[in-house]
Amino acid sequence: MVDGLNTETATTEELREQRAEILDAVTAHAGEIARELALLEGGDYGRRTFRTDRGEWTIKYEAGRLEFLLFESKSGAETYVVSTKQPPEPKALLDAMKSYDAFVEAYNEFVDSREGILDAVDTGFPEVTSTATIVDERDQIVAAIREVATDIAQQCYRYEGTDYGMFATTVDGTRWELKWEEGQVSYLRVGGEGGVYLLSQYSPPSAPDVRALAGDVGRFVAAFNDSVDELEVDLQEVSFSPDS
Repeated sequence: MVDGLNTETATTEELREQRAEILDAVTAHAGEIARELALLEGGDYGRRTFRTDRGEWTIKYEAGRLEFLLFESKSGAETYVVSTKQPPEPKALLDAMKSYDAFVEAYNEFVDSREGILDAVDTGFPEVTSTATIVDERDQIVAAIREVATDIAQQCYRYEGTDYGMFATTVDGTRWELKWEEGQVSYLRVGGEGGVYLLSQYSPPSAPDVRALAGDVGRFVAAFNDSVDELEVDLQEVSFSPDS
């Protein structure tokens, strides 16, 4: 018989159980630190490094939950005490845990350094000026624009002979588009695709946009009238004889 085959093989079960107990405790404890950091720093995810005499501890959290806890000794060795991968080797875990209390103390000092940092913030803010008057004026102007645009839409609906369409023209080099459907305005857009919607089925235009563009609405209407006049002239030139 080969020598050594009768030697009892050592098991690692007890050591693995001890490691699991330590890691469960560290995960729960460091998880509290992760939640507190997430609340303090106001983000769903982040990371922070704390220096100790024996090395650096980096804690990473996501959605307020501990993602990993890394210890980097001054010798350059890295130990992921807590991670989503395999647990650390027992000797590396032992070396890291010798500095764990110092890590917690460094975290506590970090929090203490923030105490009172907001005491000097003055929350006596100036009174907010109401925009009600501006909004009312904007809405009145937009209502007037919609009224004249609806007149154009109805005229287009009559002479185009289709349920929907668009009248487009250029005012001072800028494209204006009025899209209509069954005599109602779908939108009035200035500047083509990506431009400003003076009228739409959704939100109203901003007051600055109205101020910048309302003065050109008259020229847009004049351009429409010119197009109608031209069409009328063209139709007058059409001759038709039932006998021809």
